[in-house]
Amino acid sequence: MKVLKDILYKVSLVSTTGDMELRIQDIVFDSRKVQERSVFVAIPGTQVDGHDFIDAALAKGATVIICERLPEKLTEGIAYIQVVSAARAMGIMAANYFDNPSEKIKVVAVTGTNGKTTTVTLLHQLYLGMGYSTGLLSTVENKINEVVIPATHTTPDSVSVQALLRKMVDAGCTHCFMEASSHAIVQERIAGLKLAGAVFTNISHDHLDYHLTFDEYIKAKKKLFDDLPKDAFALVNGDDKRGMVMLQNCKAVHQTFGLKTPSDFKAKIISNTLEGLELDINGKLVWFRMIGSFNAYNLLGVLGTAILLGEDEEEVLRELSGIKGAKGRFDRISIGGITAIVDYAHTPDALDNVLKTINGVRTGNEQLITIVGCGGNRDKTKRPIMAKIAVQESDKAILTSDNPRFEEPMAILKDMQAGIGPTELRKTLTIEDRREAIKTACMLSNKGDIILIAGKGHEDYQEIQGVKHHFDDAEVVTEYLTQLTSN
Repeated sequence: MKVLKDILYKVSLVSTTGDMELRIQDIVFDSRKVQERSVFVAIPGTQVDGHDFIDAALAKGATVIICERLPEKLTEGIAYIQVVSAARAMGIMAANYFDNPSEKIKVVAVTGTNGKTTTVTLLHQLYLGMGYSTGLLSTVENKINEVVIPATHTTPDSVSVQALLRKMVDAGCTHCFMEASSHAIVQERIAGLKLAGAVFTNISHDHLDYHLTFDEYIKAKKKLFDDLPKDAFALVNGDDKRGMVMLQNCKAVHQTFGLKTPSDFKAKIISNTLEGLELDINGKLVWFRMIGSFNAYNLLGVLGTAILLGEDEEEVLRELSGIKGAKGRFDRISIGGITAIVDYAHTPDALDNVLKTINGVRTGNEQLITIVGCGGNRDKTKRPIMAKIAVQESDKAILTSDNPRFEEPMAILKDMQAGIGPTELRKTLTIEDRREAIKTACMLSNKGDIILIAGKGHEDYQEIQGVKHHFDDAEVVTEYLTQLTSN
């Protein structure tokens, strides 16, 4: 157990009431998880306010309350700590509780609309390949070396982050590569972390249901760089016009990567096929197993990060050339001469990138069928845009369910249909059932054709009315293509 005053180190305090020498068991922000000697952090949220659950936390044995607003009535024997930001305080307290593990391991955070998962996964695989003990925090999975710890959010809550880092340090890890979503940055889930560096991949239309405006979305990403210490590095995509914005007011060492603009880490695409990429990097021709210009950016971000962390360029390139990438990111399945590509593309920019990549390497004699949906209870404005991209960049487009969550699937599909013009309707199908949509695409395909299944990638479920049902795009398309070719 820890002493309360010790875990409050560096927290911005407004007032304190009670015994600062109390010994505490854990730190929680969910009153249902409170136990004897818990610190309960009352965080104001978009849906619920933790201040409304202070009494429930006390009833379950909490002895310390961290809050932004003191209750009208204070309970005797309880320590009340009023803070400027409860969310930020929780991150700093969690770091102190776990003995500040990020000071004992090099943590690099990657942010951006697209490419976060691929970048951190590549870095994790790269460092394992070079003999390091390494941790990973990603959308797909959390890992300590090769041991998988299931992920529930792009970035876990701040207590979970610090607990995972503590386990990594105890396991001998020297590095940790983590995704930092805009939600996580704004919600202070990475507060209390000492970062060795941060990487910006790109920014495009996403999460406006949460941030409301694109400007606020940019500010959320920028906060990661504003908070970096002087001894860290800030590596940004120089070809993205917001890359330089991230560096404004950033105290860290500024570095850039890119394919078009003068950059610290620069490459030129020599060849781009469905088999892989050949890049010219500083006069060296290097073949990679990954596909598309968007992955050229991801690879450059990884290369730059590794060099800024002190690695040898030739060793990094040699190791990177053999790495496949993250699950559900341009996964290719070829059965009976038909190629299916499963990709997580769930934003207009990501979908456009994937389709342009496919169109850039296809012969033109085959047909490209795209299956796409949009998630429920998320940004509605991108729905017609994604449908329009799918139809314009494909020979046929099938609109279908993604994760409808608590929305009616057909209502989502109608929003998507609004982006399709009258002349494009002839090459568009709307099939609500995702399994049936994939089956239809397989039946419409001939040898040589390409099927893109976008939006879910690594996810192995569909969320419908709050319930997750097993559903894996790769499994389903494999099943139907196998049936098709065996008949």
